[in-house]
Amino acid sequence: MGVKIIAEIGVNHNGSRDLAGKLLQAAKECGVDAVKIQVFKPEDMVLVSADKARYQKETAPEFKTQFDMLKQYELAYEDILFIRDLCRKLDLELIATPFDFASLEMIKKIGLEAIKVSSGDLTNIPLLQRINDTGQKVIISTGMAGLAEVEEAVSVFNDKSKVTLLHCTSNYPAKKENVNLRAMISLRHAFRLPVGYSDHTEGIEIAVAAAALGAEIIEKHFTLDRNLPGPDHKASLEPEEFAAMVKSIRHVEAALGDGIKRCSDDEWEVRKAARKSVVAAKEIKAGELFTENNLGLKRPGLGIHPRYYNLLIGRKASVDIAKDEFIKLSMVEGEVV
Repeated sequence: MGVKIIAEIGVNHNGSRDLAGKLLQAAKECGVDAVKIQVFKPEDMVLVSADKARYQKETAPEFKTQFDMLKQYELAYEDILFIRDLCRKLDLELIATPFDFASLEMIKKIGLEAIKVSSGDLTNIPLLQRINDTGQKVIISTGMAGLAEVEEAVSVFNDKSKVTLLHCTSNYPAKKENVNLRAMISLRHAFRLPVGYSDHTEGIEIAVAAAALGAEIIEKHFTLDRNLPGPDHKASLEPEEFAAMVKSIRHVEAALGDGIKRCSDDEWEVRKAARKSVVAAKEIKAGELFTENNLGLKRPGLGIHPRYYNLLIGRKASVDIAKDEFIKLSMVEGEVV
């Protein structure tokens, strides 16, 4: 299987089932493999008085606290069922991030193939333990973490073959100079697990670069319109941009190949035209010695290999050879090799 591309809807549905449906339809048209939603009960997730992150203050100033903001974007069980059923109809995989125990129980009832752990809950060991108990595939974002915290999180899971780690820079948007994309490779080397990249940068270049570096999953926030109200729209791609990212990743994926160095099928004709052969630089008579003056190396590569050039010097021609005629081993007296 190729790179799994996930459209992170997150809370960009703005609490609207209609908008959620439009996002799913648009994501399908972009060619994604999966969509992801966030499931939470604000009462179990955050203190009523908890301050918003800086980017949330900038992008969702209408809400006084995290709690107020999250209440606006909370999905009811029926909303999640609607999203799940539409995903099945569209042949999209649905992935969900639970932020509390009750939300995990809701996700378990829905029946999904994979559960996503947010960077914020990487250290929430009790939640990770309950996710482990589901036996489902798990995708873990590792934003804000060093290897020690990632190691503690990974150690919770009994079946490591079901774990994928995503490198992530937890800012919205993340500055390109802060991405440290090579850390994704460090995760692969450290844990011998599949890795991917959860992208919060503007544009598509970094996600495409992650695919080139071997990401098995690419996740990116998705919106219909960056001007919509809400905390994450401004750090999201609109449909045309997302489709361009998917196309670019698929191109990179195809270009990566199998790693075996060889002449590709479409190079053979060029190879014949571009490679050189040993030829007679001038007319050579039978019995005449081959020298640097009467031998040349010219295109096309239809004669003997240039490796024989030095072996021919000082040998005798067994026949008359016309200028620019390909030299054949049968034209040389004695054994050449």
